[in-house]
Amino acid sequence: MRKASDAKLLELKKIFDPRGNLTVVEELTDLPFKIARAFWTYDVPGGESRGGHAHKELWQFVVALSGSFTVKLDDGEQKCEFTLKYPYQGLMLEPTIWSSLEDFSSGAVALVLCSDRYDPADYIYDYQEYLQYRKDLAETEKQQQPK
Repeated sequence: MRKASDAKLLELKKIFDPRGNLTVVEELTDLPFKIARAFWTYDVPGGESRGGHAHKELWQFVVALSGSFTVKLDDGEQKCEFTLKYPYQGLMLEPTIWSSLEDFSSGAVALVLCSDRYDPADYIYDYQEYLQYRKDLAETEKQQQPK
């Protein structure tokens, strides 16, 4: 069963250049998935948050292209958070972990790279439904373990 504390902050290659630095991320090299979708959030008003849901199958990689924000993770038992503030660092979000993006600085831009196209059926927006989903998932995994 995936845990919130298993989330990994990844350092991407930073190419220094006097004309401006460059960072690259490649699917199936830097990320464990092919990139099927990318989106970014910006102009988030003070005090607002983004996310506040979990995915059943979708993997995401989140980068603060500009400014900073906090990614809060919750697996129903553990909670943890990461502050993203460098455009050469990103956070890998695995499926079945509740996440929200909060505390956006002025001018912050959050880039999210996704393993699949948008599918509304993959989202869990209700926290109580999420907790039940995790419970059912744990039970299924337990039944599938060799005896």
